Amino acid sequence: MLSGDIPPNQTIYVKNLNEKVKKDELKRSLYALFSQYGRILDIVALKTPKLRGQAWIAFSEVTVASNAVRQMQNFPFYEKPMRIQYAKTKSDCIAKADGTYVPREKKKKQEEKAERKRKAEGPQSAANANGTSDHVNGGPTASFPGKAGAQDAAMAPNNILFIQNLPHETTSMMLQMLFQQYPGFKEVRMIEAKPGIAFVEFEDDVQSSIAMQALQGFKITPQNPMAINYAKK
Repeated sequence: MLSGDIPPNQTIYVKNLNEKVKKDELKRSLYALFSQYGRILDIVALKTPKLRGQAWIAFSEVTVASNAVRQMQNFPFYEKPMRIQYAKTKSDCIAKADGTYVPREKKKKQEEKAERKRKAEGPQSAANANGTSDHVNGGPTASFPGKAGAQDAAMAPNNILFIQNLPHETTSMMLQMLFQQYPGFKEVRMIEAKPGIAFVEFEDDVQSSIAMQALQGFKITPQNPMAINYAKK
């Protein structure tokens, strides 16, 4: 089914995912890959037999979801091309899968009740409620061009990038998926003895510079903006 058959919404449905990948790593990799388009509210990937190889990603805005569908269609993710479409409904499919599904009428009443309760409790609890989800997902992934400029000057441009401040759970596959979107990508090298750093090689320094500018400050997790420099020759 083409994504055009279903009206755009904030949640996208991804299938044909590699079923051998562990659920936690799958979710982290999907987050790393898709959060460059905008803020992700939730990722649901379930390991039940019926739902293996599938995931739902809820974005903060429809335009962000549309970009992700367009750009990442058939992207090779763990050696399998992703098939992406908009979710049929906002998130009933997710709710049914995790047992929290509520029919629409009842849901509306519950939401109204929750809204009244929130207003009654005052702004403090609302701030807390919002704060949690923003903290967990890190907000939009920001790039820091100013910072990058200062770092670039320190090292002469070359075709190998030195990446720092990676979360310890980063895998070379996650980095490969991020960097192979840019032309000239050759390989990722990680050093087992030193978690948190990696080298990424491109064919020339022009191509490595493009990738550096695009991914400088990119957050694989909310707490870890990537620091990218040229490697020492």
